[in-house]
Amino acid sequence: IAVYSFPDRTGQRKPNDRFSQLSTAVTQGPETWVINALKAVGGDNPWFIVVERQGLDAIIKERQLIRSTRELYDGESDVKNQLKPLKFAGLIVEGGIVGYDTNITSGGAGARYFGIGASEQYRTDQVTVSIRLVAVQTGEIIISTSATKTIASYSSGGDVFRFLDMSTKALEIETGVATNEPVNYAIRTTIEHAIFNMIHEGIEKDLWKFKIEE
Repeated sequence: IAVYSFPDRTGQRKPNDRFSQLSTAVTQGPETWVINALKAVGGDNPWFIVVERQGLDAIIKERQLIRSTRELYDGESDVKNQLKPLKFAGLIVEGGIVGYDTNITSGGAGARYFGIGASEQYRTDQVTVSIRLVAVQTGEIIISTSATKTIASYSSGGDVFRFLDMSTKALEIETGVATNEPVNYAIRTTIEHAIFNMIHEGIEKDLWKFKIEE
């Protein structure tokens, strides 16, 4: 099975309430998580043989270098030193990150009494991944699935504001904490869930079977 690319198709930038940022909201290398998820299926006995396609140009150049060097020093008739053929893929995984929506839900609560106050705020974002499994021999899309993950952000804080006298002196104390779920973790788990859906859809279509050993 091969993974050529798994791009970010959202075009989304990092959310910011004050100014626009040039940094993207999601990772630009999600195919790493796709490859890791495919190789992890089956544990010690992987179900999929994942072939390298991201660095295919480098592999071809290196094989050409090896071949030319061996022909120069060992001769073309040396069968033992001939390179093994590259494995070809019967299936290709395509797709990408197709959605990143911010502020799906947001809210909070706060109170202040005699200058002493506390507040809590939360916000949820959402990332969506789409995966297609394509048969190389026919070009047919045999499986198409998607998965969605919610990214949660939470903050809480408190403050104290007191006038010490009627002049300009004042006491102000603020404290707070914020927790944001890592976006990379959300993308990884979404991709893994999409691979999980792909495997079970393949079972329903009788493309493969597996047995759980007790």
